[in-house]
Amino acid sequence: MQRRTFLVNTATAGAAAATAAATFPAPAISQNRREWRMVTSWPRGLPGIGTGAGRLADTITRMTDGRITVKLYAAGELVPALQCFDAVADGTAELAHDAAYYHISKAEVVAFFSAFPWGLTASELSGWIKYGGGQELWDELYAPFGIKPFLAGNTGTQMLGWFRNEIRSLDDIQGLKFRAPGNGGRVWRKLGATVVTLPGGEIFQALQSGALDGAEWVGPYNDLSLGFYQVAKYYYSPGYHEPGTALQMMVNKPAYDALPDDLKAILAHAATAANDDIYAEYVANSGPALRALVQRHGVQLRIVPRQILMAMGDAANELLADVAGIDDLSRRIVESYLAYRAAVVPWTTVGELQFLKSRELPFPHALPG
Repeated sequence: MQRRTFLVNTATAGAAAATAAATFPAPAISQNRREWRMVTSWPRGLPGIGTGAGRLADTITRMTDGRITVKLYAAGELVPALQCFDAVADGTAELAHDAAYYHISKAEVVAFFSAFPWGLTASELSGWIKYGGGQELWDELYAPFGIKPFLAGNTGTQMLGWFRNEIRSLDDIQGLKFRAPGNGGRVWRKLGATVVTLPGGEIFQALQSGALDGAEWVGPYNDLSLGFYQVAKYYYSPGYHEPGTALQMMVNKPAYDALPDDLKAILAHAATAANDDIYAEYVANSGPALRALVQRHGVQLRIVPRQILMAMGDAANELLADVAGIDDLSRRIVESYLAYRAAVVPWTTVGELQFLKSRELPFPHALPG
């Protein structure tokens, strides 16, 4: 799928977004059948997050046997890409699919339900939400906004991003115009970068025009589709800022509360299925996409120098204290997150990390011949 398709779809739809909410008819409810709208932050057809959101909408429609029929609106088609939270809160849409850290203007601590620098991997984050008390805190955080949140996807570990020039020292970050959302962006800002928040469909033009010197998006699977290799050749890891980036399904809480228990259960199970489905798609496709970027398009892979990573780690620790100090709920969320991280990291290190290191041993893992 071509980058142009995503950009044209987003641009043409965005012009009408300001008036769409006022002119669109109210959802129909007849004979216990509901027509719900799902808005997303993703360009239509974008592999992984975009297509995964579409499958989530279809799954809800099928599992409810049409008692809830979900119509999907990509970024800009009903509301702008970064206004999904408001759309669900005010009832413009009953559902949304995006990433929690897009909405730190609502509550700074919201980013912990998506990704935090040096935080939790995809599997660790799922464990915190489902079995570590995360869901209860998430519900408490969103309740005043009239939203019920669900975990509904994960991109896995992301790349640090694309750069027009190499990043060799902290001096190269000073004044760097860099696209990054959430607390990852705040780390860059603490180190002297000029941080910009843009939807995915606008990154390519900003890099091409020089409005950006670098940009973080997701990882090879999406980055190949959006063609960033055409305007930036240096591709850096590790993605310390997003070790396992969760996606969310938001449901308008009055609409959710009005549902019978079986439909509430179906929404929960559909979100859980999407969480597994989208993550599996990224795992399956990121390796081949990375190979294509390097071998076919000449992308230069780079690792962030240790000096920069250490500075980013110090900045991330400052952020922890800043967010925890906002109010009682923020402190409880940060403390829960950190306590869970401390409990699971020893096993992740002994189990998964040591196994991954063992795969670097120089023996073949292939059939003979």
